[in-house]
Amino acid sequence: MHILDTGARFSAVRFSPVFHPPCRRYFTIRANLPFPRHQAKYHKELEAAIDAVDRACRLCVDVKRSLFSSKDKILEKNDQTPVTIADFGVQALVSLELSKLFPSIPLVAEEDSLFLRENNLVNSVVSKVIAKAASVGDDDHLSDTDVLEAIDRGGKDAHTFCNKPATYWVLDPIDGTKGFLRGDYGLYVVGLALVVDNEIVLGVMGCPNWPGDSSDGTKGTIMLSHIGCGTWTKSLLLSGDWTRRFVDECGLVNKARFCIQESQPWESLPLSSRFDAKIDSGDLHGNEIRLLPTCHGSLCKYMMVASGRASVFLLRAKTERAIMSWDHAVGIICVHEAGGKVTDWEGVDINLEEDQSERRIIFPAGGIVVSNGSLHDQLLEMMISSASPAL
Repeated sequence: MHILDTGARFSAVRFSPVFHPPCRRYFTIRANLPFPRHQAKYHKELEAAIDAVDRACRLCVDVKRSLFSSKDKILEKNDQTPVTIADFGVQALVSLELSKLFPSIPLVAEEDSLFLRENNLVNSVVSKVIAKAASVGDDDHLSDTDVLEAIDRGGKDAHTFCNKPATYWVLDPIDGTKGFLRGDYGLYVVGLALVVDNEIVLGVMGCPNWPGDSSDGTKGTIMLSHIGCGTWTKSLLLSGDWTRRFVDECGLVNKARFCIQESQPWESLPLSSRFDAKIDSGDLHGNEIRLLPTCHGSLCKYMMVASGRASVFLLRAKTERAIMSWDHAVGIICVHEAGGKVTDWEGVDINLEEDQSERRIIFPAGGIVVSNGSLHDQLLEMMISSASPAL
């Protein structure tokens, strides 16, 4: 079963009135933004984020074309996760774009340039960033120093928040690098969010390999959310139409479609004491639930829930591995604005300010529950009452 082949239809916008109607209306929007600018307080920032993520996705596609012909483009970080020049190129490109338009807003991001310097990748990254910037007339005679400083603008210790409410960008340059390395069908996401006073006010995700909804074989989607304006997607090609997205309407846990981390087997989660997981597309029996095939990274799973292709994403916190803000911030607003809910395992909203100085780590009790909203309380109750398997 293909990971996104769940039988759902997503041909147009869905709007739900306050009352519960017997059916929903569908339509699409043709515009740079899918809603009037005056309805979106942060429309300038949103437009910049869309443009930055679109360019970043195109850089990823360019790098991927030549990736497997050059072994020095794939390395491992200290935590044994793969990294490529695309990770750093995306961070540089997005940082340059945002610093030019919003120089006073700091950036919290995954990478820093030390790794590049130590592994002799500076020239490879700089050349990709300059080429991509020049293709849209924005190179401004970039130097190696310009690109490395852009990367470090989002790195650790680049900004100290001093326990105060703040406005800042959160960037995951490539979430799901293992998916990036899998070829034309591996899913990975470029994710960018804006946080204002501990509230995520907008988010944009781009997934170059996301299968399209049409029958023409096109791939790639961009998803955006703005507080109070909903969640929308369109083809990664900028000429596409915007389609509003909603979470699914599943109200029974045993009928839900689940996503989990590839590093966490179903048996490690509390619900495994109640349900057996079934991955294939056959009929469910007894206490079985549908577990969708693995996609790498967290943000792809948020996209699955926000677009109605999955009902639930469960993540268990591990003492040996921190949960990073960039793996979740943009996904949280996309799910919320699509009608879903995101909390820790105790039902508490995710707090991005607990890492008061750097805003890089989050500390959800037990882990994170992402759902369509309708299932959320049921899931929490079941998880609390279920025997918790050992880590």
